Amino acid sequence: MPDGSWQPANGPWLMASLQPAQPIIVKIIEPPPKSELSGLADVLIGSLGLTAVITIAAVLLGALLAGVMFWVRSRS
Repeated sequence: MPDGSWQPANGPWLMASLQPAQPIIVKIIEPPPKSELSGLADVLIGSLGLTAVITIAAVLLGALLAGVMFWVRSRS
């Protein structure tokens, strides 16, 4: 550093030397547009299916409990 020509390694020339030789090209493919009604239909069908499963489970458990109570009552 006797003549003061030395510069630190944070200049713009360093950034240019770190860039790749060829550019990277990314192609973004947009999904086809969906109707808003199809999303609503999916939600409704899903909620009705869940409601049906819960209802069937409640009926089966109620019948099972009624059977157990009837059996216990008939034994005594």
